[in-house]
Amino acid sequence: MSISNTAEKIADAAQAILVSEGAAAVTMRRVADMVGVSPMATYKHYPSRQALLDAVAERTFRELAQGWGVRVPDGPWEDRALGLMEDFLDFALGRPHLYTFLMTDRREWARRFPDDFEGGGSPAFTMLVVVVEEGMREGLLRKDDPLEVALALTSSIQGLVQLYLGGRIGLEEDGFRSLCARTARRIFDGIRE
Repeated sequence: MSISNTAEKIADAAQAILVSEGAAAVTMRRVADMVGVSPMATYKHYPSRQALLDAVAERTFRELAQGWGVRVPDGPWEDRALGLMEDFLDFALGRPHLYTFLMTDRREWARRFPDDFEGGGSPAFTMLVVVVEEGMREGLLRKDDPLEVALALTSSIQGLVQLYLGGRIGLEEDGFRSLCARTARRIFDGIRE
């Protein structure tokens, strides 16, 4: 096994555990067992469990950014913004443990608003910032700080996701998605020109 191939397999195994059981279930020994290497071999590629989890987070954010925005690649501004929301909901509801790890768990190297988000520091978030900037340029949205407007849009939907995943919203998934769309439209109404 080549070094880069082994590192990828280690990250793949860690991500699989994280997706199915959550970050607390990811141990270097368990990952090593899944890959078929010794636990010490994992440390050759990732100096710590946290370094491995950070690598999984980075690659997941890149993967998310590559897949987001294809649902509604062009067309009316609101349709593209809602398409990004649906992409986010697919991720959050489809892989709740991974969502929790990336978006709500405390992580030392997690991106922090605003500094880490300026200049495209968050690939997934940047896609919404670009849509917000387009809306402002086209006169659809009031001129404002695009980062903060994108944060207002994402934080409301993330809050709803937290309530839903915590069992505090008693709707089936289709009803929940409709609630999110209505919430996003209410925010759109507040930021339109």
